Parts: sequence; structure tokens; C-alpha cells
Amino acid sequence: MKVVLQRVSEARVTVDDHVVGEIGAGLMLLIGVGQEDTEQDLVWMADKLAGLRIFEDEAGKMNLSVEDVKGAILSVSQFTLYGDCRKGKRPNFMGAARPEQAVSFYEQFNERLRSRGLRVETGRFGAMMDVSLVNDGPVTLILDSRNG
Repeated sequence: MKVVLQRVSEARVTVDDHVVGEIGAGLMLLIGVGQEDTEQDLVWMADKLAGLRIFEDEAGKMNLSVEDVKGAILSVSQFTLYGDCRKGKRPNFMGAARPEQAVSFYEQFNERLRSRGLRVETGRFGAMMDVSLVNDGPVTLILDSRNG
């Protein structure tokens, strides 16, 4: 499982000019599900993201998590995180999970975050989405459950 996370002051996803997910301060997540991902990857990633200390405390140090600051999460499925660009000029997406597997995994991941008391908004799985955000910091990190 791969995630690109950005600490944001606001973020939104629109589909066909309609807002389908929107948050204020929190985390914008681009979620990639791989063919070999397991429940262990899902649990590790959700717990890591919920507790990752990337928000500033009163001393200005990154010492607080999204749970600590009561931030929200905007979670967007992004199979292109598994694009392999090593050969040729066209990405190969063979490492990404098939849509029927990925949608279930993605929904379980979001529910795991919600079970921790986090507000989780989403895009629309499989749709053409417009994503806009204001990156706070900027803070952008890449996580891979296989390297965790």
C-alpha cells in the first residue's frame, strides 16, 4: 500500500463540478492499493497515518498527530501510485490491485481511520476527479507499507 500525504489547511474533490469530499485542516491522502496488499498493510498504514506527528505544537515543533489536532482526512484512491516508469515512456500499472479488490480495500482503510474517531471524507472511486488543496508548510510525505 502506498500513500502520498500532504498536511493541508483545506482540500476538496469535485466530480462533474460537484463537491464530493471537502475538509479544512488535516491530511490529504492519495491512496494506492497494490496487488499483494494484505489486511496487515491496511492496519499498519491506517495506524501510522493516524498517529504520525506532523502537526506543530505550541513550540512550533512537529509533535502532534491528526488525532491530536482533531483534524480531518480527505482520502482519494490513486492507482497511478503503482505506475512503473522504468521501461519505455508509458507507465505500466500491473502492480496496482484490480478495481474490484482495490475498492473493498480502500473502503476498509477509510473505515479503520473512522474507527479511530477521525472524520474521513473521500473522493469517488474510479471517477475522474478534480482535487484541489492548500498544502500547509508545505509538508508532503510518501509512505509504503512494504517499507514500514
